[in-house]
Amino acid sequence: MGNNNRHKVVVVGGGFGGLWATRSLRRADVDITLIDKRNFHLFQPLLYQVATGALSPADIASPIRGILAKQKNVTVQLGEMTGANLGDQYIIVDDMHVPYDSLIIATGSQNHYFGNDNWSRFAPGLKTIEDALTIRSNLFVSFEKAERETNPEKRKQLMTFVIIGGGPTGVELAGALGEIARITLRDNFRTIDPRESSIFLVEGADDILLMYDKKLRDSARRSLEKLGVEVITGALARDLDEKGVAIKRDDDEFIIETTNIIWAAGVKPSPIGRLLAGEDNLINNGQVKVNENLSLPDYPDVYVIGDLAYVAGKDNKPLPGNAPVAMSQGKYVAKKIRSDLKNEPIRPFKYRDKGTMAVIGRATAIANLGRINLSGYPAWLLWVFVHLMYLVEFDNRLVVFIQWAWNYFTRNRGARLITNDGTYTANN
Repeated sequence: MGNNNRHKVVVVGGGFGGLWATRSLRRADVDITLIDKRNFHLFQPLLYQVATGALSPADIASPIRGILAKQKNVTVQLGEMTGANLGDQYIIVDDMHVPYDSLIIATGSQNHYFGNDNWSRFAPGLKTIEDALTIRSNLFVSFEKAERETNPEKRKQLMTFVIIGGGPTGVELAGALGEIARITLRDNFRTIDPRESSIFLVEGADDILLMYDKKLRDSARRSLEKLGVEVITGALARDLDEKGVAIKRDDDEFIIETTNIIWAAGVKPSPIGRLLAGEDNLINNGQVKVNENLSLPDYPDVYVIGDLAYVAGKDNKPLPGNAPVAMSQGKYVAKKIRSDLKNEPIRPFKYRDKGTMAVIGRATAIANLGRINLSGYPAWLLWVFVHLMYLVEFDNRLVVFIQWAWNYFTRNRGARLITNDGTYTANN
C-alpha cells in the first residue's frame, strides 16, 4: 500500500456489511482502510449461545487483522468515528482526519429501550460480547444463589426468568433457557430442582415471530411450551427494576417478580447516522435514507449499509437488520466502486431474500424459505449448516461444530462459566 494516487476506500465498521465490502474489494485497484472500535468481527447470530453457556466468546469472534492478513490492499485501524466532513471528504477518527475517495458506513445498531434507557441496568440486551457474558453470569449466579436461599419466595424470584421481545432473539434465548433449566442443570444441584424454574417470553404483538408463516409461529410456540416457557403475547413492559417487571395486557396489569430480565424487544441504528445526514434524511429512529445504489442523496461517494441504512424491499417495508442483508449490501457497494472506477453502469441494489430461520431448542427450529416452510429436525439441520458456513474462519467452524456435536449428544453446556468479577460473592 501507500500509492497516493490509488482510489482510497474507507470502511467504518467490521461487522457483516463492512467486512464483506472489504473482502469483495480484494482484487480492486484501491487502498482500503477498515476502521472499527473493536479489534474483532463478531458473529452476532450466535451471541445467544454465549449468553446461555453453549459456546465461548472466542468461538464466534475472529480478530479482524487475522481475517484480512492476506489481503494486501487493506490497513486495519482500531478507533471510533467521531465526526465527518463530507464536503471535504474526510472523517474524524478519535483525533485524526482520515481522507477518502469512497466512504462505506456500516456501524450497525444498538439496543433500543424506547425512551427507558435506565432499564438497561436491570435488563441487559444482547448486542455485544459483554452483554452475552453479563447475561450468562446473571443466569448461572441466580441458580447458585437459589441453591443456598432458604426463603421460598426469594428462591422463586431467583429461578424466574423474563425475556422481553418475541422476535428471533427472544425466542432463541427462551428456548435455550428452557433447555438449561429442564435438561442441562437438572442433576447439578442438591437443594433446588432447576426444572421448577419459571420462564416467561413477553411480546407486545398478538403473536411471536411475526415475520414467519402462521403454521411456523404455532410450531415455535408449541416447542417453547414443551420446554416450559410461558408465552405472553399482547403484553408490554410498563416498568421494571431489580425486583421484577410490571406487565400491562389490555386492561390488566400484573408484576412478575424476578431478578433475571433480558431485553430482546428491539434495536435502533447506530448514532453515526446523525453525523452523516440531516434529520430530513433519517427515518425509523435514526436509519439513513439512501439512494437506489445505497449512497447518500447529496454525496454519491458515501455509502450506508446494514442496519443503519433504510432500504425498502419488494413489499415497501424496510429490509430486516440481519446478516444476509448486510452482506448483500456490502458486496453490492464493492461492485459499485469497481464499476465506477471502470466508468461502467451498474443496476440498482435489489435484495434477494433467501429465507429466514430461528432455532427454538435441541434439534428444533423453523425455517421460511420462500415457498418452502420447514420445522423441527430438518429446519434445525439447515440452521446448523447455514450458520457454520457463515462463520468467518475455518477454525471457528470446526470448533463450533465439535462443540455443538458434544452438546447434542451429552446435553451439556461446557461454557457455563461465571466470569464477571464481583457478580457473586458469599455476602450477596
